[in-house]
Amino acid sequence: MGYLLILLAISFAVSAVGWIYFIYFFSIGYGFSISALAVATALLFYEHLTLPAVLLLGVLFIYGIRLALYLLIRERRSASYKRILYQPSNTTRKPIFVMLMIWISCALLYVGQISPITFYLHNSATGAEVSAVWAWIGAVVATLGVLIEIVADAQKSRAKRINAARFVDDGLYRIVRCPNYFGEVLMWTGSYVITIGAVASAWQWVIASLGYVGIVYVMFSGARRLELRQQENYGSDPAFQAYIKRTPLLLPLVPIYSLAKHSWLKG
Repeated sequence: MGYLLILLAISFAVSAVGWIYFIYFFSIGYGFSISALAVATALLFYEHLTLPAVLLLGVLFIYGIRLALYLLIRERRSASYKRILYQPSNTTRKPIFVMLMIWISCALLYVGQISPITFYLHNSATGAEVSAVWAWIGAVVATLGVLIEIVADAQKSRAKRINAARFVDDGLYRIVRCPNYFGEVLMWTGSYVITIGAVASAWQWVIASLGYVGIVYVMFSGARRLELRQQENYGSDPAFQAYIKRTPLLLPLVPIYSLAKHSWLKG
């Protein structure tokens, strides 16, 4: 249990950037926390690292660093992103208790998200039987998820340079309206898959499952916010209305076209 407390302390320390500006708990604090936890896990169990473990930890490290730096650069350069980031609901001073609860929730969530690979390495180090097959499957799926996210972001940036006022509907966006969010869901699904052949106790299943369910909820909530924002920006465009009627919101081939009415996803 000591290794989890170490990871939790690191998660608290890194995500504390949110005390500068509370939205950072969920953005750059999230990215840097995942990267820091990946490094810490590798250092804690370096004598028991396997190739799939190294691949997954490397993917999580790259994902976190890339996300945090991308958001920092975007905040500096994008006027539209600044308007979203610093809208009144975000700049209103939050009570200390609310800030504390957000900080605790985020730190716990980030540890839960990375816990499957941590349990895999810890259980292997203590002599428990773990599955290299499921570790490889999880690592490959996670890698695919990050690649999808990188490609989706590049395609959106290219499209916006051509026409910043138009919605994006080519490339991966022909398949799903939020391919970057889908890529992240896929990445964490790959990470969670490792638990099938690595988790040795009920409490480990609970922690890993809560982390996975938590981040999937966040992704669906983010997709809903994007849907509402796009409706505000492009809702009067007939081409956009046709696009959202034929293209799933978050999961390819899954006919979920709108989450706007699901207020329980508000986050």
